[in-house]
Parts: sequence; C-alpha cells; structure tokens
Amino acid sequence: MQKPSDSDCKGGFFIKARTNSEYMPGNGADVFSAPVISCGLKGAASGLRVECYGSVESTNLEACERAAAGEPEGLVIAAESQTSGRGRGGKRFFSPDGSGLYFSILLRPDCRLSDCGLLTAAAAVAVTEAIEAVSGKEAKIKWVNDILIGGKKVCGILTEASTVGGGTRLDYAVVGIGINVFEPEVGYPAEISETASSVFNGARGQGEIRAELAAFVLNNFFEYYKNLDKKVFLTAYKERSAVIGKEIKVIGASGSRAAHAVDIDGACRLVVRYGDGTEGVLSSGEISVRL
Repeated sequence: MQKPSDSDCKGGFFIKARTNSEYMPGNGADVFSAPVISCGLKGAASGLRVECYGSVESTNLEACERAAAGEPEGLVIAAESQTSGRGRGGKRFFSPDGSGLYFSILLRPDCRLSDCGLLTAAAAVAVTEAIEAVSGKEAKIKWVNDILIGGKKVCGILTEASTVGGGTRLDYAVVGIGINVFEPEVGYPAEISETASSVFNGARGQGEIRAELAAFVLNNFFEYYKNLDKKVFLTAYKERSAVIGKEIKVIGASGSRAAHAVDIDGACRLVVRYGDGTEGVLSSGEISVRL
C-alpha cells in the first residue's frame, strides 16, 4: 500500500462547468487527495478522517482490518486503484488506476446485522444523488447494490460487517463504494464490456471531479446515516429503482427463477411474485432484469 497523498487544499477546487456527457476540466492539477476531499465535507460528514492511497489491495479489506484493530467510526479509505477490489458474491471489482473512485466507510452503528441492507440502500441513494448533482445524468438503482446510467452499471456497493461475539448486534460495518467516473484507458474486461459504463464519457479527466463526487456521496450518506432508523431515504430508493414493475430472474445456487418485481419493503428487501402466484421477499442475492 502506497503512502497517502499529502496535497494541500486549494481554494475553488470544485469545477462547475460541465455538460451532461462530458466533464469540462479546469486549469488545476489532479487534486484527488484526502485534504481536498475533506474540504468539501459538511454537516454530519464534516468530522470524517479521510485517507487517500495510490493503490491498495482492497479499500474494504483495509477498512475491515482497521476496524478489527479498534479504529473508531468515521474513517474513510480511498484509493486511486485496487489490485483485488471486492464485489458481491466473491467477485472481483475492476478498479483501474486514475479513472474511478474507490472508497470504504468504517461505521459502528447501533443496529442489528439484519439492518445492513439499510446501510447499502442509504449509500445507493447518496451515490445516485451525487452522480446527478455533478453530471446531470439520471441514475437508477438495480437492487440490491448496483447503480446504473442508461441501463449500464457505473457503480457497485458492498457492505461487510462483523457482529459482537457472534451475536446479532453489529460491532462494525464497512460500506465500500466503487464508481466508474471516466472510461478506463485500458477499456473494460471482456466479461463486463457490454454491461459496464462510466459517469462521464471519454478517458479520465482531471481529479477535481472525483474529489467533488466523493464529498457529495459522503455528505449525503451521513445525513441519512445519522437518522438511519427513520429511513428517510426509502422513498428515494424506491423511486430510483430500476427493477420495480419489471420482469426479472432471481438467481440462486440451484439456478434462476422467473419473477415479477412487485415492491421494495421497509427493510429494503425486494418483494417478488413468481409465475405460480406465490410471493417471496429477498433480503440478499442476485437478480437480472429480463429484457
């Protein structure tokens, strides 16, 4: 793991001139750094401790290790790239250098393991709001943890947690967020080339936009997190759903099953209706939208 960046905070580091499809770079250098991200934090997020690295194995792994060692809530680990970024179901999250935003948030919430879905949902709404604020593009949420633009994935969210003494109360939770901000210079791997996209068209631009996007996400997320039990993000989560009302496939270890996505309930679980008329509630797992 490389040493964190030591760049100073620059006045006026957020660049506002951009269109719906292209980032309009300013004149400054790449300022993706902990001080610059911290300059954009406010409200419930203003006291976060942000660390930026050139490359890590996984920001989630680093944050989980720090949590297990007793690190207090409020640490944010960000990186320019990940060599083994974590995705859902043990998959690897493609995290090339310089084109994306990869960070993990260490939390110590007073809640149960079963409430982790609320953390993921709050993060998903925070990300969609941030993407729309900086790009003007509409972002949708594909249950449970993917963010889409134009039907293609631009962000994945992975929440990992540890309980107290193996019980049901959380010791800590780590919310990992990976956003494809610009198209990677190396392109996307073949297995995701048809389904992955980026927030902005074209190759990487200057770093102000990634710092701005990170600050937006953190500000929005911590406003939701401080009142997690009130679930004020739930309405937005449902309104931004890319699956409610759609025909889907529920993918499990024994195969897939056709279903209709009926609703998202108060615990952010997906309510589905199968072809035989029976209904089920999914708290985790994988689905695909049938085209």
